[in-house]
Amino acid sequence: MAKSAEKLMVALVLALFMQVAPAAEEPPALKSAAGPQKEPLRALIAAAIKEGELSYWDTVIQPASHNVMQEAFRAQYGLPASFKVNYSLSVTTNLVTRVDQELSAGRVTMDVAAIASLAWVHAKVKGGHIMRYDSPQYAAYKQVFEKGLGKDGYFAFNGAYVFVPMWDESKLNFKGTSWQDVIGVVPSGRLNISDASLSLTHLATYMGLRSVLGVDYFKKLAAMKPTFLVRSEQTASQIVTGQDMFTFSGMPTRAYQFNQKGAKLKFLLPKEGVVLLPQAIFILAKAPHPSAAKLWLDFILSEAGQKILVAHEALISGRAGFVSPIPEYAPSIDKLNVIKIDWEKVTAEDESKAKAEWLSIFKP
Repeated sequence: MAKSAEKLMVALVLALFMQVAPAAEEPPALKSAAGPQKEPLRALIAAAIKEGELSYWDTVIQPASHNVMQEAFRAQYGLPASFKVNYSLSVTTNLVTRVDQELSAGRVTMDVAAIASLAWVHAKVKGGHIMRYDSPQYAAYKQVFEKGLGKDGYFAFNGAYVFVPMWDESKLNFKGTSWQDVIGVVPSGRLNISDASLSLTHLATYMGLRSVLGVDYFKKLAAMKPTFLVRSEQTASQIVTGQDMFTFSGMPTRAYQFNQKGAKLKFLLPKEGVVLLPQAIFILAKAPHPSAAKLWLDFILSEAGQKILVAHEALISGRAGFVSPIPEYAPSIDKLNVIKIDWEKVTAEDESKAKAEWLSIFKP
């Protein structure tokens, strides 16, 4: 009887504890998940925790912005503090080379990459190197897919950007509205442009602008004896310091970040249009941490992820219904005059020809 009573007492205590002890609180992602989606998401989170980390490469997002993203990501899915997103910031050409080398060697170390070279990304999809993943976030990117700025089931973009004329309004009173107004705006040697022979995104910008402005326009630009740069941070910095008076290849993202520190950078969205550069974000087919990679992609494309990216990097969101917190720097895509390019049809040969032409103009 004593043993029976003891067992009964233990059972009663356990029952009472289960009634009063609060269950572990679910993370926000699970709380908001719809009925049939909840258990698959729970399993994906568990698998990601077991993987413990992921590798992410990007060409725009600054380390400080990434740190904010990483903390929000862990909180969203209830990941432990030990879970790490190993982040690498690269330039476009270097990242393309890195991915190609890993694929050739059959040793993929990166999980997720984001790069604004849609022709190259489309080629990787066709080659079977990008994972097929039907992200639940893709429903909010239907217009992106319809415009050829992504591919349903393979990639959308974490944010888009443009390269446009930019100057320091405290040093130069420029009132132009057109790409044509850039010609002769400053003395010879006081203009910088990005080197299209070293950057795929600047090459894409050249290809798009050439289709509207013509090759003679760029010959006039070359006559201004510009200096050549690659990183957008340096382009903006040299305007702020006065080393250059004007840049042909300014990035609104950098204007926003420098102006937050007291600079007076201003940029123009020319009436002839701009070349939109969407940062395609995708998972490598042989990603070593596929579950964590899926969660990371989902988070970046979510409303919460987009708010962080736009607020910190002034990138243009492709998410339907998204309201930009800084529209003067990161306007809605619908408010931009975008030069149309069928990225899926652009070939490596097309890029090689454009690069050779650019070099013949600027570095004969």
